[in-house]
Amino acid sequence: MNAAVATSVFAVFMVATVALGLLALRGRGKGGGLAEWSVGGRSLGPVFIWVLMAGEGYTSFSYLGAAGWGYNYGAPVLYVVAYMSCGYAIGYVVGPMLWAYARRHGLVGITDMVAHRFGRPWLGAVVAVLATVFLLPYIQLQITGMGVVLSVISYGAVSLNWAYFVAFAVTTGFVVVSGLRGSAWVSVLKDVLVIATLGFLAFSVPLHYFDGYGPFLDRLVTEKGEWLTLPGHGGGSGDGGGSGFGELWFISTTFLNSLTVVIFPTTVAGYLGARSADALRRNAVYLPAYNVLLFVPMLLGLAALFVVPGLTGAESNLALFKLVVDALPAWAVGLVGVAAALSSIVPMAVFMLVIGTMWGRSVLSLVPRFAERQKSAAQVVVVVAGSLALLLTYTAPNTLVRLSLISYEGMAQLLPMVLLALVWRRLTFRGAFSGLIVGVAVVCALVFTGNDPVGGVNAGLVALAANLAVALAVTLAVTLAGPRDADPRPDAEVLAHDPVGEEDESLDAARAARSASDHRV
Repeated sequence: MNAAVATSVFAVFMVATVALGLLALRGRGKGGGLAEWSVGGRSLGPVFIWVLMAGEGYTSFSYLGAAGWGYNYGAPVLYVVAYMSCGYAIGYVVGPMLWAYARRHGLVGITDMVAHRFGRPWLGAVVAVLATVFLLPYIQLQITGMGVVLSVISYGAVSLNWAYFVAFAVTTGFVVVSGLRGSAWVSVLKDVLVIATLGFLAFSVPLHYFDGYGPFLDRLVTEKGEWLTLPGHGGGSGDGGGSGFGELWFISTTFLNSLTVVIFPTTVAGYLGARSADALRRNAVYLPAYNVLLFVPMLLGLAALFVVPGLTGAESNLALFKLVVDALPAWAVGLVGVAAALSSIVPMAVFMLVIGTMWGRSVLSLVPRFAERQKSAAQVVVVVAGSLALLLTYTAPNTLVRLSLISYEGMAQLLPMVLLALVWRRLTFRGAFSGLIVGVAVVCALVFTGNDPVGGVNAGLVALAANLAVALAVTLAVTLAGPRDADPRPDAEVLAHDPVGEEDESLDAARAARSASDHRV
């Protein structure tokens, strides 16, 4: 009976999710071109941009991984709150710059920006392939996360294999049809449920199991004090079973991820969907408030130490849901499951959308027969990427999970080519490309040989330092060799800048034009 109730609640909300994706198309003609599909026609206001970018940041990791890390290690999991908050502060400056650059040149993603900045279309294709390698693990992880959630809230009635397929089918369905706008609409439903369910759990679980926060926190400090300080439970430097998540790791990971998140392809998709640069600035101010919700699964993971002790390996990721299933009635379990599932669907949708856009715009467009059908090509790539992630979830569940270890660290190697190049004219193509090759090689070598962190420092930051050193050295060498590779375009065509005041000027010009038109009439 419990399984039927919880699964029915879940099914109703999944139907509502698809319906919202379809409703997002109302008043948009027949769907428009690639810009309408991939960046919402650059017309999303502050509310939709806020829920979309909050939705991208609050994934199934927030329900499963954050609680699991809290259960396993404790304090190190706070790096998520730290880097996201710092990233929003950096995004206050970077977001409007990227938005203005893309709008001025008609671009729809980072691959477009790289190709335009260096004047080499094939370079956009290279970046698209590289970014896909680092993004595809996220799709598999979200499929896995939603599958685990559905299986648990159904009390085992729905198998993991069927749950994986449901995650793929629901997400692919509305992404292909409605694009970024549909994801933004679904984010509204998701955020309402996330705020409501986590707010309820934050109060009900400590009260149900410990008679309130006082006894819970007192017991936590007394019995599990190791979880409350870095490097958390396990301690040590990573050798001999220690976690390795000490102060240096925390600082270096927060620094690297806060820089990387602002040029992450999915973040940039949110930037480019905005109606104005001012909407992005306001969004950066308000988004950190959403991070407060991240403390709830972390705290519940710590609570699970006393309620369901002894969870090991992947089981620790179920710490929060074991509390939920044990303490709540079936209909409430279903609602919490829906909130967690939507926290998989929304980011997974944006990941798939971005991969489709990158390939449709920067890879397949190089083939003449696809050049005029970029949106259709992108939609096909969405289905292919999702299907590949689903297939690997069934056949090789650990392959992409290993790759996920270097997703942020690998994407960080695009920072010089995407961000530095847009503000520093002297960075040459040869320098940026050489640095990228070295950075990716170093991070892969360190991670896959088990040397992450390096002396307590995030391996991605070590690789980025090597990346920058090579980029600057090659740039200097090329510059000294002569102006053979100099870009003849003016700065306004090549570089990005903060569009402060431009929107007011455009608004004044539009008003003046309307006034002149009215006067003529």
